Amino acid sequence: MRAGRAFKFLGRFALLAVGAALLAGCEEDLGVSSNARAYSPIPQATLESMSAKGTTKNAPVLIRAFKKEAELEVWKQGADGRYVFLKSFPMCRWSGQLGPKVREGDRQVPEGFYTVTPGSMNPNSAYYLSFNVGYPNAYDRAWGRTGGSIMVHGICSSAGCFSMTDGQIEEIYAIMREAFAGGQHAVQMQSFPFRMTAENMAKARLDPNIAFWRELKKGADEFEVTRMQTPVGVCNKHYVFAKAKGGASFDAESACPPLDLDNEVLRAVTDKEARDEGEVKKLVAQGVKPVRIVYQDGGQNPAFAHRFAEVSRPDAIATAPTEFVLDDAPKAKPVALQIAAARKAVGDGLGKPEPVVALAAAIPAKPPAKGAKPVLAASAGRTDKADTKPDDVTGTVPAAFAAAPSAYAKDEPKSATRSFFDRVMGSAEVPAPDAAPAAQAAAPAAAKPGPQASAARKPGLDASAVALSPAGE
Repeated sequence: MRAGRAFKFLGRFALLAVGAALLAGCEEDLGVSSNARAYSPIPQATLESMSAKGTTKNAPVLIRAFKKEAELEVWKQGADGRYVFLKSFPMCRWSGQLGPKVREGDRQVPEGFYTVTPGSMNPNSAYYLSFNVGYPNAYDRAWGRTGGSIMVHGICSSAGCFSMTDGQIEEIYAIMREAFAGGQHAVQMQSFPFRMTAENMAKARLDPNIAFWRELKKGADEFEVTRMQTPVGVCNKHYVFAKAKGGASFDAESACPPLDLDNEVLRAVTDKEARDEGEVKKLVAQGVKPVRIVYQDGGQNPAFAHRFAEVSRPDAIATAPTEFVLDDAPKAKPVALQIAAARKAVGDGLGKPEPVVALAAAIPAKPPAKGAKPVLAASAGRTDKADTKPDDVTGTVPAAFAAAPSAYAKDEPKSATRSFFDRVMGSAEVPAPDAAPAAQAAAPAAAKPGPQASAARKPGLDASAVALSPAGE
């Protein structure tokens, strides 16, 4: 009898623990002290790449993430103040659908412009190493979006986070640590549903999130044109990519203050937008259909296709996402009903539609040769491997970084390697829900089978900069 009551208690405890974990997403409160990982040196090959590109380990860094392509890019500031592409890391796992995070527990990976500070870095992460991306930001809060603790972390398990391998997060963490040690106060992280190509935007033209994505594209375009960190403000519940005049502050829900606009940058960005819109119209006229991509539960870069045993919910990514063509005829069903039918077809297996889109983009083209002037904006010249570990080189502990407190260290006990729940259930991973995210949180995206690489362009204000174009075009 006592044993029966004990097992009943443990069963109820397990259900409560699972429910709390699913709501918390990537919440970290069971971490194990692993400070040595946090001070692993930057790999020698990466340091040599920095030198070749005219930057240093202590120069500022900028992060860009693309969900559909499942890639995370690292950019470094050069001596002229402009950013140069350093390298791209194939993303091991992301969950949900294309589109912004709306509420706690929806398993969505956020989209927008976020800020990572030294206090966001977690050397004691339960997910090897991690950093908080800063969700919700002012834009998210203005729209009443809930949830938090969204991380870029290791372990290759995602419940709304950007999941990498342990070796990848160790290198990314080291790169950011050295930038903070060099004096950078905050790292900008740009998160997009997909690369903002004309073709992707043409395919996404009926998506419920298209207005939001066009807003994000304005910020992406400014970075493409200037190679400078995009200035970001939020007012009137919208992003603005400029500073306020006279040092005024932004109120996310109030009218925008006068903006301090650089006319040269404004012209270049406006010209780029006009060219891209012209290309979108051309593609539509040529017959490019509006589509909706539906995932079972997120995706991963194809570099990890052979590693299902190491990822969370491998069943959810065993099948490529399905691309549904939407009907934009005048008498067609409302788009919302078409999307709901697409979600049901994938979720229930009705009709068993054949996937027509690859899981993510293939490996892009190689970057320009050393010394070449153009800089690739996309993930060209990938030199990393999915299971790469940092080289064994001598590293030092930066005093500035060592002094920066982790926002999570106080919540993570150092005495145990696994939680009580893990020890009882014999598992180190919290089970994931069976259902896909709610339709409200899901947002489709334009899709294209194949890599999305950028056109080469000069590392400065480039009025002729074009949208990222598919490789081979």
